[in-house]
Amino acid sequence: MATSWGSILQDEKQLQELAQQAIDQALAEGVLLRTAETPSSSQVVTYAPFTLFPSLVPSALLEQAYAVQMDFNMLVDAVSQNPTFLEQTLSSTIKKDDYTARLFDIYKQVLKEGIAQTVFLGLNRSDYMFQCSADGSKALKQIEINTISASFGGLASRTPAVHRHVLNILKKTKEAAKILSNNPSKGLAMGIAKAWELYGSANAVVLLIAQEKERNIFDQRAIENELLDRNIHVIRRRFEDVSERGSLDQNRRLFMDGQEVAVVYFRDGYMPSQYNPQNWEARLLLERSCAAKCPDIATQLAGTKKVQQELSRVGLLEVLLPGQPEAVARLRATFAGLYSLDMGEEGDQAIAEALAAPSHFVLKPQREGGGNNLYGEEMVQALEQLKDSEERASYILMEKIEPEPFENCLIRPGSPARVVQCISELGIFGVYVRQGTTLVMNKHVGHLLRTKAIEHADGGVAAGVAVLDNPYPV
Repeated sequence: MATSWGSILQDEKQLQELAQQAIDQALAEGVLLRTAETPSSSQVVTYAPFTLFPSLVPSALLEQAYAVQMDFNMLVDAVSQNPTFLEQTLSSTIKKDDYTARLFDIYKQVLKEGIAQTVFLGLNRSDYMFQCSADGSKALKQIEINTISASFGGLASRTPAVHRHVLNILKKTKEAAKILSNNPSKGLAMGIAKAWELYGSANAVVLLIAQEKERNIFDQRAIENELLDRNIHVIRRRFEDVSERGSLDQNRRLFMDGQEVAVVYFRDGYMPSQYNPQNWEARLLLERSCAAKCPDIATQLAGTKKVQQELSRVGLLEVLLPGQPEAVARLRATFAGLYSLDMGEEGDQAIAEALAAPSHFVLKPQREGGGNNLYGEEMVQALEQLKDSEERASYILMEKIEPEPFENCLIRPGSPARVVQCISELGIFGVYVRQGTTLVMNKHVGHLLRTKAIEHADGGVAAGVAVLDNPYPV
């Protein structure tokens, strides 16, 4: 798929000049991060890394990804309401993965006490790559679904203007007009606002659980500002603050610094390093409350790799989504090969296949945040160590997706713009709200395209590997 700007990628002088103009535009549009040196302050900021040009994406696959998002929303919601399935699926994982076990303990505790919340809010992002087959045809394959702290909805709404600006400078106005408008932060805020409204207390606030050091603050502010436009106030607090000054009344209503909380929105708490004993205590307090959590603990567990692998088993989607064969077909079409590493014959066979053809597989632990997966030689070493140990059950194996590389120019602070061979990952943001057993909102609200140089196997923008991009539909 050739583009009308392919020739510019070969012109070094024009490229550097254009990159400079693009950087100025990114800063003007608010495509911003705090710096690594001062992650707790906005006194000094920089631009978030991005591509100089939008990357080509087949329209049909973009449409398919949008079309299946509401099915994924329903699926995650169904899994979160199925304690039997969650317990069976995660039983082997929680024996060997301490972090998942801690989450599961809180889940069991809340179930035993009785779930206080009646409004449930899901803000997720389903991520895909475009599998390229031998005949050149492309297929949409899901990499993962993020059910907690799905980020870049804010910055993704600011990057289309940057790419339009670059193409307009090149007098490519027709092409500039083809770049899709995109505003996930508005849609994510709409979901939070709906949950807030259903909670039913006009003076209640939204509590955003934030990290102390948060480079990606502007992404979060985009959602906060959308809520403020609706006269819904957001307070930012850390787990530590909740543990020190959060409380529940006799009806398990949550109060933070004396203010009633309608919705808790987690932008922290998605990886083990973010918890200490105090933070675990705070998480339990939040879960026991009747505030709508985004996500509640069951929905976070529904987003684990182990659940993703189990969902690909024959016949399982039909059980979770009865009477919905079209949704099941749309979902299943996006599944890559996923394999259990539980002890026993099935796990033994998966390991043998991966050791025989390591370039065709990825080894994934139950972790979010990028930079955790193992490939190639590293994967082989890990599998050799794990194969006779029960610890292997805390991983899954996945078929390695092989997209077709293409050229683009990556722009990062502190390094010269460089043209490299790249691959992209497309994310679709989904929002759903359930009151009791009734789904009152189910939508897709925008997309995120991230692109990285092919030498980087794993990791997203926040992990410092991928850069922000926009799809150019072809």
